[in-house]
Formats: sequence, C-alpha cells, structure tokens
Amino acid sequence: MTGKELILRTRKFAIEAVKLSETLPNTFLGKHIKGQLIRCSTSVAANYRATRLSQSQAAFIAKLSIVIEEADETDFWIDFALEFHLLQKEQALLILNEAKELTAIFVSTRKTMNRKRGR
Repeated sequence: MTGKELILRTRKFAIEAVKLSETLPNTFLGKHIKGQLIRCSTSVAANYRATRLSQSQAAFIAKLSIVIEEADETDFWIDFALEFHLLQKEQALLILNEAKELTAIFVSTRKTMNRKRGR
C-alpha cells in the first residue's frame, strides 16, 4: 500500500470513527468517550499525513509512533464503549477492525524503519 493510499485510508478511518462517535448517547460517559474517540481517530489521519513531510527518518519514526498510539487508543475507546453497551457491536466492528489493522500496518512499518536505521 502506498503512502498516498494510506493517507486516504486513515482519513476514511477518521471520518468513520467520527460518524460512529455521533451514535454515542448524550450521557456524561457517552460525551466523554465521544470526545476521546474523535480526538484519537482524527489524530491518526493528521499525524500520518504529517509523517509524509518528515525531514528525517527519526522524525518519521517519531510521528509514526504517535499514529500507532492513537490508532490503538481508538481501539481502546471503542472497546470501552462496547463494554458499557453504549455502541452496537455491529456498528463498531468495522472501525474496530480497521483500528487494529492500521495499528499492525504502522507497527510493521516502524519495525522496518528501525531495522534500516540499525536499531
């Protein structure tokens, strides 16, 4: 998958996660999870896009590490909402799986980059 394709994929991921967050109930917990989910999922897209402008391999890896953390956090918040029955599992599964896939893709990329750097 090319970098351009990943930019589009992470953008779609953010959009779908925001749409999913809109289905959360208007309770204190629902609002909290909604804000967290919006922040971390959109951060995946924004920070991956920023990796493409990195001025060094070290900067690329640092930004990529943020992308990994935010994708994993998206997974956490969706799973957390499911635990409290705030989302329907059918609605959440696609974005939950995408969070896991993106995390795996970016972890693999980071490992490859670290090997190239001799770490």
